[in-house]
Amino acid sequence: MTTDDVATRGLVLLGCGKMGSAMLQGWLAGGLPPGSVHVIDPAPSEWLQTTGVTLNGALPAAPAIVLIAVKPQMMGEALPAIAAMGGGETLFVSVAAGTSIASFEEVLGAESPIIRAMPNTPAAVARGITAIIGNARATADHLDLAQSLLEAVGQVVRLSHEDQMDAVTGVSGSGPAYVFHMIECLTAAAEAEGLPPELALQLARATVAGAGALAEAAEESPAQLRINVTSPNGTTQAGLEALMDPDTGLPPLVRRTVAAAAGRSRELKNG
Repeated sequence: MTTDDVATRGLVLLGCGKMGSAMLQGWLAGGLPPGSVHVIDPAPSEWLQTTGVTLNGALPAAPAIVLIAVKPQMMGEALPAIAAMGGGETLFVSVAAGTSIASFEEVLGAESPIIRAMPNTPAAVARGITAIIGNARATADHLDLAQSLLEAVGQVVRLSHEDQMDAVTGVSGSGPAYVFHMIECLTAAAEAEGLPPELALQLARATVAGAGALAEAAEESPAQLRINVTSPNGTTQAGLEALMDPDTGLPPLVRRTVAAAAGRSRELKNG
């Protein structure tokens, strides 16, 4: 199956909130014909209504791909609309958090090729990263197709087994919120040192964004980049001594943070 098959047989997007809209925007910009896209969404945005896609209309009997982008709590209500497409040549890709492949197989059938994906919100600016894993019926071609579609909103990595998805959820799925809170904390700390709020926010936001871009572009490891900025007995070293304290600093806090998010992911998966 190829992207040409998607254009010919159609793509069904079940749910088109922020994540679904980000992906759809990337696909349309990449040349996917709007007429080949069928969107089911009970509350379509104004933007979605201007795209030229088929909105809440009749669905093709056997589309090339169905992308499931509804919230987990809406899954029970939404899946029956696509259940008849299972067991055939249609590839199902889910970006819903906490819903296992086995849960989809119960509704769509174990013979259906199913890929579970975990994107994150920077997909909205094409800077996301998505982890994918397929069931036994998902072939290499299916995974290649899913990757090519998901690369419209950022990087894609492949997992070796589904249990890794909980850790992915704790790191990259929930991770943007941790970084946003880091910006909040830097802003508050800058204000406490006497800077006005607008300037504090500008400095914090640009510092985090710029450091992230440098970490991604540089050949050096993050540890080496940190060392490069740290002069002996200088201001950065003084700050890092507090931040890197093994008992009260960032390392144990981040471990607890990721463990809590991954643990909650496991709880959701197990009901």
